[in-house]
Order: sequence, then C-alpha cells, then structure tokens
Amino acid sequence: MEDRITINTDVLEEMASIAAKEVEGVYSLAEKAVDIKGAINKGKIFKPAKVTEVNGAVEIELYICVLEGFNATSVAEQVQNNVKEKVQNMSGTVITKVDVNIADIHFPSEEN
Repeated sequence: MEDRITINTDVLEEMASIAAKEVEGVYSLAEKAVDIKGAINKGKIFKPAKVTEVNGAVEIELYICVLEGFNATSVAEQVQNNVKEKVQNMSGTVITKVDVNIADIHFPSEEN
C-alpha cells in the first residue's frame, strides 16, 4: 500500500492567490464576481481563485485586477507561468491548466 498525502483545495487556492499577486502589474485578485447573476443562480460564493481536480490533476482559474499602464495579456501570461510553477513546486501536484481572467483594471487615484 502506497502512502498518499492530499492537500485541501483551499490551500491550493491560497498558494495560487499568493503566486498571482507576486507578478508585477497585478493589483489584486478580483473582489467581486464578473457574472453576479451566474454566481447567484449556481448558489456558489464567488472565489477569485478556484481549484478543480480533474482525473488526479489540478486546474486553476483566477480573476485578477491589473494595474493601469501594464499590458494585460503579458501580465496574465506571467501569472499563468508563476502560478503553475509555484503551486507545482510547493504542493507536488500536477497543474494541467491555469486560466487567468482579467476582471478589472485599477486606476490609481491622483494624489493632491
């Protein structure tokens, strides 16, 4: 019999959130659902980082807020790479997919 260690999806979601926020140009993870109606209809609370296990591998979906002045596509690609690398290294779990959704752009307020 082989010993097996499992990591709770909440822990993987937290790892993914931290890794996403490390990327320059990410202001934060999204604070609200892009599709409020869909979230309500499904009866689920919105999470800016969601982990799904599929056939023993893990898929991650993130909603981020990008800082003004950064290329959103480039930031999203960097988030994909950083999240996959960090979560795989920290957990030993195979990450097969990282979807990054740009939910908002943050425009810093001008200080007077």
